[in-house]
Amino acid sequence: MPTKAFILIEVQVGRANQVAGSLRLLPEVSSAEVVTGTFDIIASITVSDMAAMADLVTSQMQSIRGVIKTITCVTAG
Repeated sequence: MPTKAFILIEVQVGRANQVAGSLRLLPEVSSAEVVTGTFDIIASITVSDMAAMADLVTSQMQSIRGVIKTITCVTAG
């Protein structure tokens, strides 16, 4: 069963649009929207399992230039 999550992302000042564009290139990312508030981007992802999610977030998303912090919110339903 696929695993879905929302990733809340804090980025460096002035980098939100570039980071969102880079996120949208990842096949597991169904959307990456620049938002206002505590976080700068909310990304929606779908992966095969929790191991794939961990790899996507830690190896790919967090390595994008400008990403400061991520919080993963796995869907419950």
